[in-house]
Amino acid sequence: MAESLRQRIDTALRQVRNERSGLDVIASEMVDRVATTTEGQVRLTLRLAASDDATLARSVRQAVEGVDGVTAVRVDIEDASRAAPPAAPPARAGGASRALPVMEQPGTAAPRTVAAPTPVAYPHLGRVVAISSGKGGVGKSTVSTNLALALARTGARVGLMDADIYGPNIPRMLGAAGAPQVRDNRIVPLEAHGIKVMSIGFLVERDQPAIWRGPIIMKVITQFLRDVEWGTLDWFIVDMPPGTGDAQLSLVQATNVHAAVIVTTPQEVATGDALRGAKMFERVGVPVLGIVENMSWFSCDHCGEKTHIFGSGGGARLAAELGLPLLGRIPLSVAVQEGGDAGQPILASDLESEASQALIAIAAQIANAVSLPPR
Repeated sequence: MAESLRQRIDTALRQVRNERSGLDVIASEMVDRVATTTEGQVRLTLRLAASDDATLARSVRQAVEGVDGVTAVRVDIEDASRAAPPAAPPARAGGASRALPVMEQPGTAAPRTVAAPTPVAYPHLGRVVAISSGKGGVGKSTVSTNLALALARTGARVGLMDADIYGPNIPRMLGAAGAPQVRDNRIVPLEAHGIKVMSIGFLVERDQPAIWRGPIIMKVITQFLRDVEWGTLDWFIVDMPPGTGDAQLSLVQATNVHAAVIVTTPQEVATGDALRGAKMFERVGVPVLGIVENMSWFSCDHCGEKTHIFGSGGGARLAAELGLPLLGRIPLSVAVQEGGDAGQPILASDLESEASQALIAIAAQIANAVSLPPR
């Protein structure tokens, strides 16, 4: 009797090995909820623990894609720690139920504390600079991408790591796509516009939401630092997700971050969030170089008149409050938006534009402010 599609999928998945456990993904119970359609579409869930290799998702997808009769594959990632059911509380003698413990209740055992990991130095990465923002929608990824290109224009060797786990936009902005190769257990970063780039967007489906807790985020960031074949770089630009969450803390715990740059727009709701972002880096001992104000104004193509769509002066006020320099102001530009969507950053498509010149000037200030660490 011929094997069914489900049987062929199971056979293929048993060839995918989890190096941590030494078992295949079926034997280690990492695969769950395998669903198929009569048209050959497959959807399954892969449970990843913090200690698992993030590229397992790509290996699983490729294994299923190679099965005869499969036309499309979707792999949903699930945090393995969330899949474990909570332990039942012990029963009292006599069968009476036990009250749930309350924080600081007398007799309650103190929670176990775990020491923060010691940051690891990666001298081959050169100067590690985090580009961050307090909130989304301020153009942080656009600034990160174009600053990386501006630094590469000087002849520097530049790597760009997309640490925005929840919204990885760097692949689209650079026009980079496809799964990275693995050679000798090292992930080979993709290259675009003269820089090396790595993103979780290369490893998961475009519509796959990253519903991951802190340990998984720490694992991905550590793997991007340690297991990617970056070569020898002068600059390592990290595009952070907005806010002050797990990714920011994971980065500063994983390696020595030499500096941070805060991106904001002029309006007060953005600068208020950016203030908290800057304070977070100061608290963990990362020097903040200054503030970049994005979308500062819009210049009319016909008359040249400037319109401050999002207000004015917010970046300067934030810089003054923090005692930091305002590194530059970048105008709102249709060409910047269109280039980002098309994989052609403004530094690659129109070097003489007002936005490009502002970004080049900001990159020069960053280069002057951060010294090259010893190798």
